[in-house]
Amino acid sequence: MTKKLYLYEQFERFWHWSQALLIFLLAFTGFEIHGCYSLIGFDNAVLIHDGAAYTLIALIAFAIFWHITTGEWKQYVPTTEKFVAQIQYYMSGIFKGDPHPTHKSRARKFNPLQAVTYLAFKVLIIPLLLASGVVYMLIGGPLGDTWRAPIGIIHTFGAFVVIAFVIVHVYMTTTGDTVFSNIKAMIFGYEEVPEDYDEDSSH
Repeated sequence: MTKKLYLYEQFERFWHWSQALLIFLLAFTGFEIHGCYSLIGFDNAVLIHDGAAYTLIALIAFAIFWHITTGEWKQYVPTTEKFVAQIQYYMSGIFKGDPHPTHKSRARKFNPLQAVTYLAFKVLIIPLLLASGVVYMLIGGPLGDTWRAPIGIIHTFGAFVVIAFVIVHVYMTTTGDTVFSNIKAMIFGYEEVPEDYDEDSSH
């Protein structure tokens, strides 16, 4: 027997999937801008890319406000508790059918490795990507001719890091109790847990 544990609020799910869509649009149009293919045209790609970037900035601003006002920022506070055990699980235990060393709760939705990874993604990679992109769009004159290329390289590097993160993230969503259980939880907000599941002792 199982019961449902409500983990993800409506805004949290909206923010997650909206961010995923915007990242996809930015990657799709970014590769076209770089000349990797020609599907919608350079000018259209630039227009959509810029619009998606500013929309993502606005979404991130709302998300920061939500995290602060709800206290959900605490989800990203790193912890050493079971950190090594989590790494060992992903490296070998998961392939041997070992039990997961940590379990989700309302107070701790992310395991120790996820918390560190998501924190780095939000405070290092995304700011680097957005800042370099905005500077690239706004820079002009002789200074623009000098700095546009290195800023573009930084922006492209950040984009590839984000793409790598997304690929790993999508794979990791399949490592739940079932292949689609984590994705369903992020769509509907609820995660299936055993009937005798004690949230207070989940970590």
